[in-house]
Amino acid sequence: MRALSRAGPAVLSAALILIGFTAVTVQIVLMRELMVVFYGNELTVGLMLASWLLWTAAGSGLVGKLKVWPSRPERLLAVLQASVAAAFPLSLLAARAGRQLFHPVPGEVLAPGQMLLITNGVLAPFCVLSGWLFAAGSKAQAHAARTPTGWATGQVYVLEAIGWGAGGLAAGLVLIRALTSFQIAWIVSGLNLLAAAWLALFGWPRRAAIAVLALLLWPAFDAAGQLDRLSRGWLWRGFQLLEVRNSVYGNLAVVQTEGSRTLYESGVAVGTAPDPAAAEEAVHYALLQHPCPQRLLLIGGGWNGSLREALRHPTLRQVDYVELDPTILALAARWFAEQWRAASSDARVQVHAIDGRLYLKKAPGPFDVIIVNLPQPETALLNRFYTLEFFREAARKLSSNGIIALRLPAAENYLSPELAQLLCSVYSTLKQVFAGVAVLPGDTVHFFAAKDPESLVRDSPALAARLEQRGVQTLYVRDYYFRFRLMPARLQALESRLNAEQARLNSDFSPASYYYGLTRWGAQFNLRYRDLLERAAGTGFAYAAAMIFAVSAALGWLAWRRGAAAVAGVATGAMGLTLMAVQVMLLVGFQVLYGYVYHQLSLVIAAFMAGMALGSRYALGRTESSDPQRLAVLQIAALVAALLIYGCFQALKGVSGSASLWAVSYLVFPGLAFGAGWMGGSQFPVASRLYFARHRMGGPGAIYAFDLAGACVGALVTSAYLLPVFGFFKTACLLALLNLPPALAALRLAVRR
Repeated sequence: MRALSRAGPAVLSAALILIGFTAVTVQIVLMRELMVVFYGNELTVGLMLASWLLWTAAGSGLVGKLKVWPSRPERLLAVLQASVAAAFPLSLLAARAGRQLFHPVPGEVLAPGQMLLITNGVLAPFCVLSGWLFAAGSKAQAHAARTPTGWATGQVYVLEAIGWGAGGLAAGLVLIRALTSFQIAWIVSGLNLLAAAWLALFGWPRRAAIAVLALLLWPAFDAAGQLDRLSRGWLWRGFQLLEVRNSVYGNLAVVQTEGSRTLYESGVAVGTAPDPAAAEEAVHYALLQHPCPQRLLLIGGGWNGSLREALRHPTLRQVDYVELDPTILALAARWFAEQWRAASSDARVQVHAIDGRLYLKKAPGPFDVIIVNLPQPETALLNRFYTLEFFREAARKLSSNGIIALRLPAAENYLSPELAQLLCSVYSTLKQVFAGVAVLPGDTVHFFAAKDPESLVRDSPALAARLEQRGVQTLYVRDYYFRFRLMPARLQALESRLNAEQARLNSDFSPASYYYGLTRWGAQFNLRYRDLLERAAGTGFAYAAAMIFAVSAALGWLAWRRGAAAVAGVATGAMGLTLMAVQVMLLVGFQVLYGYVYHQLSLVIAAFMAGMALGSRYALGRTESSDPQRLAVLQIAALVAALLIYGCFQALKGVSGSASLWAVSYLVFPGLAFGAGWMGGSQFPVASRLYFARHRMGGPGAIYAFDLAGACVGALVTSAYLLPVFGFFKTACLLALLNLPPALAALRLAVRR
């Protein structure tokens, strides 16, 4: 204990906080990098989170049992922090190089199996070390403070939660905006090396080591920027990479090839210019549906020519263009000047860098035409623009003969079953809100909806006459194209298929179209992936509920038979799964009810981590004798938590007005997140003390491994299976069933004590 006695408990506490800070920063950076590699959606995010949590659990629960330097735990802590410092930049290099193992064509999406292989290869080394750090930190804390393992583990949990909260805010709001990924790695690795030197050395060797590190790390900052540019080129072989920027919403890259430029967001192409055919299709069909459009709302995709095309209609008096990410607009001004500058400076145009649903909620109507110019609903974020609630909000903001238009990718002559279900889900949802719905067949299917069915134009001569009357000069949207796409046989075939198909309505809290988008995404790799998703969805709610309850009941009964340690382990796993699911519900629910506003989402996450840290600290101050009763109370809280949150969502659905929206975003959601974090944070020290009171075989990271294993399952199934298949309410019911047996086991334990 020579080093710790000279360094003092403050140094050890700072090192333990740094563990949490490092873990969350590395997670944010590596997952953003892998999203670029995979062109990902929620399913790929779930795979990445599950892999992260699984390997961290392995490091904490299995590797953490190793007896390395048992009498000098601070030395092991120092070595592991130095190892983490090396693992971060190496994992970053592996993330960017991993895609090349499969020699994909630029723009080709990797199959789920390939994604899983790269994800585990990139994340496993760092995560095992990170989990081992928790176990080593618990040993060092117990050794330094001379406290039992159960208490020390709870104290480390508090300090790590503080680091997670601080790191999440620093990385999410500051670092990724201002620095490249390798520069962030330079800072984080440098801090860990300094911490390792401080823990392992003392006296003049410590001062010398820190001085040498400072001298070496300073010039390496510029080298980190160069390494970032070099490795970034590996992802874009075959393209000329013009610029890369990080925004809070994703990684943006502008590339050039064969005379055109394309903007990619997190690896997905969001627009190309020049592309006059796509720009004309995006707006002209919709504007020609209205006899005299004067006010237009264009949501997304106007920077690469669509906005310029819309302004060709002389009747327009005002165009409101909404783009979520202001960094996209900055890149458009630099690299897509021909398509963007003149259009954006037109006196009729008002540009709003804001979430589209949030703007629609706040904007004064009415609009004559609303165009949703966004990709298909393959993610929960995009699904919000194809739901019953969004269409109702749009209907309230449309004029009496107003039109809403949207489009989805399709095929000229054949609709696969999963594509037909996606189209039918959106089509059926539109018909629930609007009296008239028309479709335009083609390789992109356009939907037009109006409150008055007579407002819709379904014959090509009328559309051609309006185009000629307005004097709009086009290359592709022409009279002959109208005749081809509006052939009666084609219209009848598509409408018959859509009316015959069975598909669920799409709503905010039962996102059916998001599920159909996932099945279509799976089918592009292999029909087995699609079949796997469909079989999972086809089990039905009753079967899923019975299976979840049976497994949980069996584990709860076995735990009760084996005693307090087993009950604590099962309860911690159930709490870990529940907290992960509740976090997903809160974040998706916030976007549904309020909109995607990054700094406010960060506030929700920060409130959750604050609740976890303060709840853990509160539980550490309670007497050990009341732990069985407290575990029972907290497990009952986990049983009802998701149902209470869903009830709050339903109560908040009708909220409108600036003051109410402010209260929802800054008070209600952070408050819910804080309460959920407090619940989970309060349980961990209680479960830790119960687990280690009589159980000595698992190592100090064992109870943390239970927590992470449960969170791993929650990350994998919540956003990719439970929410899109069953919706929010049934997911909350399944979580309640999951927590019932552990709650009963904890109650029996409390009564027996």
